[in-house]
Parts: sequence; structure tokens; C-alpha cells
Amino acid sequence: MTPTPAAPRLEEAGMTRLAEIRDLYAFNRWANALVLDAVSALTDAELTRDLRNSFPSVRDTLVHVLSAEWVWLQRLRGRSPTALPEEWRHLGVREIRARWREVERDWLELLDALSEGDLDRRIAYRNTAGEPYESAQWQILRHCVNHSTYHRGQITTMLRQLGAKPPTTDLIRWFRGT
Repeated sequence: MTPTPAAPRLEEAGMTRLAEIRDLYAFNRWANALVLDAVSALTDAELTRDLRNSFPSVRDTLVHVLSAEWVWLQRLRGRSPTALPEEWRHLGVREIRARWREVERDWLELLDALSEGDLDRRIAYRNTAGEPYESAQWQILRHCVNHSTYHRGQITTMLRQLGAKPPTTDLIRWFRGT
């Protein structure tokens, strides 16, 4: 079996790691907005219907993604929340969108303040069960976007189950500007 050739280093491609991460977060904001637009057409009954997924409903999945983005942001700021904001569990799409704008604004502030050297800094944190972990900041940053992408894919399936039209949120589509 022939090994897969290594991808070119970012620096060789003319992009720093920090520029790539900022790009990924711009993509993440774009994709989240498309999903929020798509789910805005759902009725409350559709939004909360148990579709037997990782999280029962579209709303529960949205709140999970929003909460995870918030939790990781808190960890990068030196805090380790032990729970998600309880009041978020029953938000409607309008309220989820408003909270997401706040979280995204805070992400932009954090990303704007980072330097290339900050990416290798180790971040000590505890998960919501209180277990200690430590990860490089670049790993956490990439994980957050990947995690959100994963759950947006689940929402795509859920929208199809509800007979709604899901958006296309592929990274290549974002790069194309379509």
C-alpha cells in the first residue's frame, strides 16, 4: 500500500496557521448562519420533535453546538464551566441566533488577540464532569470548528426527515463564495 503523501505545510502554501484558523472561524460563522436561516422556517413542533439523533431535536442539537462553542471559548479564557447555561435549553431560534451572535463576537475578539506563537500554548481545563485535560490551543480551535461541522451535518439529516430543505454548508462552497 502506498502511503498518502503529506499535505504541504501551511507556510509553504502561503498561509500561516493563525490565518487558517481565522479562515475556519469565518467559515464556521457562515455555515452556522445558513443553518439558522434554514431552521427558522420550522414550526415549534418541528423544531422540538424527537428525531432520535445524538440530541433529540433540531433545537437541542443547535443548543448543543452553541453551548459547546461557548464552553470551549470559556476554557480558552481560563474558566472551566461545569454546566451549560440552563436557560439556553429552551430557547427558540430567534434567541439561539441572538446568543450565537454574542458568542461569535467573543470568538472574534479572542482570535483577533492571538499571535502565531499563542497557538502552541497549552491550555489546562476541566470537562463538565470535572476531569482535568490539557491541549494545545491550536488543537482546541480546530476541534471546535470540526465539532460544529459534525453536528451541522446531523441537522441536515434532521431537516430532511422533517421534509425541509437543508442548506449546503461544505467548506469548498464557502471557499468558492457560492
